[in-house]
This record gives sequence, structure tokens and C-alpha cells, in this order.
Amino acid sequence: MAVESASREGAPEGAESPRERTAEHDPSPGLRRAGLGVADIAFFVVSAAAPLTVMAGVAPLAIGVGGVGAPVGYLLAGAALALFAVGFTAMTRHVRSSGGFYAFITRGLGRPAGFGAATVALLAYNGMQIGVYGLLATGTQDALEALWGVHVPWPAIAFAGVVVIWFLGYRSIEFGAKVLGVLLVAETGILVLLAGGVLLDGGAEGLALDSFAPDNVLVPGTGAVLTFAFAAFTGFESTAIYRREARDPARTIPRATYIAVGFLGLFYAFSVWIVIQAFGSAHIMQAVTTDPMGLFFTATTQYVGGWAADLMHIFIVTSIIASQLAFHNAINRYGLSLAQEGVLPKALGKVHPKHRSPYVAGIAQSVLASLVVAGFALAGADPYQQLLLWVNTPGALGLLGLQAVTAVAVLCYFRRIRHAAEGRWRSLIAPLAAAVLMSGAMWLVVSKIGLMTGASSTTNAVLVLLVPTAFVLGVLVSLRIRRSRPEVYAHFADEQDDDD
Repeated sequence: MAVESASREGAPEGAESPRERTAEHDPSPGLRRAGLGVADIAFFVVSAAAPLTVMAGVAPLAIGVGGVGAPVGYLLAGAALALFAVGFTAMTRHVRSSGGFYAFITRGLGRPAGFGAATVALLAYNGMQIGVYGLLATGTQDALEALWGVHVPWPAIAFAGVVVIWFLGYRSIEFGAKVLGVLLVAETGILVLLAGGVLLDGGAEGLALDSFAPDNVLVPGTGAVLTFAFAAFTGFESTAIYRREARDPARTIPRATYIAVGFLGLFYAFSVWIVIQAFGSAHIMQAVTTDPMGLFFTATTQYVGGWAADLMHIFIVTSIIASQLAFHNAINRYGLSLAQEGVLPKALGKVHPKHRSPYVAGIAQSVLASLVVAGFALAGADPYQQLLLWVNTPGALGLLGLQAVTAVAVLCYFRRIRHAAEGRWRSLIAPLAAAVLMSGAMWLVVSKIGLMTGASSTTNAVLVLLVPTAFVLGVLVSLRIRRSRPEVYAHFADEQDDDD
């Protein structure tokens, strides 16, 4: 197979890969095979995006800068990511590795770029997961105060969250999929209830489609809406990470990817349109200005009932937990894969004998999260403005940057190694268009970074520079490993048999 010969290029003859040595000498079990179907993986991906939290917490800001045309921003972002998914899923059929982004980038752009991508992925996924402990703390505080008038210090909530997420990640992947399935149904269900109430009542001014009129879409604020919209899809590409645990991964991963992107794009646009109809196009901007964070709660109280608004408070907390669990599982599998590659400490490559989970990597990630939360707590930082935004922003930028580089890598891979089964659409046209669109999205988000952070220009510059700094660090590590451990370098992002 052409791709296999490419992955072995530069390897010393007869050299044994770190993964092969681990399989031969380490009696510990591997991840559970064929345990995840299309729905399971889709639950992980959609849960990582936290639809209810994105709608209730971020969509009002998107409406505030984009006006009634904001729903189209989510459709445009979804369309761009669906285009990215064409080349991405085509490559999953030829790169049999659970290394996700770094495996794809290694195949397309070489090992130094792959090491850089792996470093950025670790920064990005940890940033997305750990920063959200600040959101979990504030969301739980809001729910406790709104429902029972109880105030709990935010660090206590965040540390409790670390323990809960560690335990759920420690259990089997099937257990995690069931938990995410239940939580996802709950959070989307409450938005469906709101939609039903608005549609049955006819909205504040009668149902209208002016959100999709060119005059409301082609406005300067649409660019800012796209900043929020692209961030709302974060984590959808993690389907490839579950390759070794998926049933028939050549089919399961592409289907789960398209389902996740399609669902999120349509659901986001529909939900934003619904809340606009709840207040009316003529009054939505006033409502956003008056109480942006209460927008969805007010609409739910009016069209469904106060009990539903109370449930929304609870389901926002469970939505955040679901998102963190999805990212925690993704990080653990990146750590497991890199440990088995010989890049990270060998201990991180251990799998639990009963639950078949990468439990040591999970412990390490939870310890890191605890240290970061403790640091912000001791500094007296704000859990939302600083822990969430400062830690989350490099994560979102890193994942968006990896998508752009992966699109280029897919294009280069299929130009160098032809596969007859992949036509020009999947191997050339879609990857080329995705590379342009994702690079444009990256530029757009960086240029509007102040909307996401609300921080000073100096802080924003530091947050943005963390991503290229991590990439350069990864490249330097690759050069060192190439000199000191050539067998690790030669087999980096190597092929994995689906049955091993």
C-alpha cells in the first residue's frame, strides 16, 4: 500500500517501532475494539461543542454584533467545515492511526510538522477542556443562586468538576458514550421545547424569514458572527481519535463527522432564528442590549414556562460537563497515542485492564487541570473573564489552526500519493477550497480576537502567540528526537493495524 511505504520512509532497515515494542513486551490490554458506533462517536463530537451552552451563553453576543442575520453565520461556518470534512474523511480511509490531526499532517507535510501539530493539539485540547472549568463554576453558581439562593465559591465547584470528569473518563468509553447521550438529549431537548413554544405561538411579531434576507446578511457584523460561529463547532474533528475503538472505522468515522457538522450547523442556525422570533426582529437588539445572558431564559419563561427556564439552568451545567468529558476523552487518547509512539512518557500509554480506558493519561490530565485551576484561584482571578477566556482562547485558535494546516496536508498527501478510489473532488477541489476557507477563518478569528476575550491588546497578543510558539517547540523537539532517538522519529505517526 502506497501510504504504508510513505510512513516507513527514512526508517532504519529492520527497526522496530516503539508501538511494536510496546505491543510485544507490555502485557497490559489495549483500548476496547469495535465498541463505538456512528451515534456514539457523534455524541462525543456534538457534546464537545456544548450546543445549549453555546446558544444561551454565546449566541446573544453573535446577535448583538450581527443583528437579525446572525443565523446565516452559523450556516456559513457549517458549510465551510463540511467542505473541510470532505478531504478530512477521505484521508481517514488511508491513514490508519488514532493520532488525529498530527497523523494527517505528518503524512502530508512531514514529521517535523507532525510533531508541531501534536504539540499544538495537546495545548489546544487541554486549553479547551481546562478553561471550561471556569464556565462550569460560573454556570453552577448561577444555577444554585437562581434555584435555591445558595452561593458556593467557584474553586470548590471547579475542583469537584475535575473529580467528576476524571471518574467518567476513567470508566469505559461505552459508559462515557451513554452518559453523553443522555446529557445531549437533555440539553437539545430544552431548546426544542423553546422552539415548539415559539412556533406554536407565532413569535412576537409573527414568524418571518428576514434573518436570511441578503440585506440582513451582507452587513459588516457578519464577519464578527463568523468568529463566534467557527468557535461553536470546536471539537467536531475528534472523530478520527476514536478510530481504534470504532466499529468499521472506514465507514463509522466519516458518517459521524458529517452527522455532527450537519446537525450542529442546522441546529445552531435554527435555535438563533427561534430566539429572534421570540422577541421579534424589531425588538431583538434591544433585548440583547438589556440582558444578553438572560435572553434564552426570558424567552423560555415566556413561551414554555418558568419550570423550563429552571431546567435550562440545570441543563447548562450538564451541557458543560458533557463538553468537558468529550474533550477529556480526546486528550487522553492523544496522550495515549503519543506515549505509544515513544514521544511522551511510557506510563501514559497504559490502559486500564477492566475499563480499557487510558486511565494514566486521564490522571495526568486531571492533575494538570487541578494545577491550572489552583493557580487562577490563588491569584484571585475571575473564573469567566480569565480562567475561561484566557485558557480557552488559545485552545480554540489552536484547533482552528490545525484544521487549516490539515486541509493543506490532505491536499499535499493526495498530490503525492494517488488513490484511485478518491476522485478530484475529495482529493483536490474540496481540500483546496477548505485550505483557503479555513485559513480565512483563522485570520478572521485572530483579527476579531478582542470579541472573544474582552482583554487588553497585550494579553490578546500573548494568547495568539501561544499557538505558533507551541508549533515551533514541537518542531524543535522533532529535530532533537531525530538525533537522539532515530527509531522513534522514523516511526512517528506510524500505521496501526485495526486489529492490533
